[in-house]
Amino acid sequence: MKTRPYHHGDLRTTLLALAENTLRDRGPAELSLRELAREAGVSPAAPSRHFKNKQALLDALALEGYQRLTAAMTDDLVRAGETFARRLAALTRTYVAFASTHPALLELMFTRKHEPDASDELMAATQRLLTMATEVIEDGQRRGEVRAGSMELLAVPLIAVLQGLTALALSGGFTDEQAEQGLEETIAFILRGYAP
Repeated sequence: MKTRPYHHGDLRTTLLALAENTLRDRGPAELSLRELAREAGVSPAAPSRHFKNKQALLDALALEGYQRLTAAMTDDLVRAGETFARRLAALTRTYVAFASTHPALLELMFTRKHEPDASDELMAATQRLLTMATEVIEDGQRRGEVRAGSMELLAVPLIAVLQGLTALALSGGFTDEQAEQGLEETIAFILRGYAP
């Protein structure tokens, strides 16, 4: 039996991309390092240079998801300007767009963070995402655009609405126009709730 050489441009990136495709198309149970190696055109042992097992691959994929979402939110918040309304709209739209485009990845991200063996790196990435949301609210408070209150309490409605809106968007029961109108109404609803 002929073995394949290891030489491959960026095998880690390739494996993560292939794993995300499998996750999207068939779910996490169908992920196999051996199958990913075959798809990448490398030897069955090659993935172990980057991931000691399937769980390590899933953790890396979840972490990459958090990094991509955080980067997208950071970029959109910078472009949004300074007002709370514009920053909240950017945060909401970016989150919903990511969730709609990568639902299986988002589910993996939130599932892994609740596992007892979740890595410190994954927990830190989760915290960075939450911190971005609370910083938008805190900045709105400093500008007088958000009512007074503790961040712990003020962040809960935003997180709940984002999760609920995402679930509705992914349910498939809405046309694109209805989803867009619903997003506009949701942003307006959140702004009214935060108004001083």
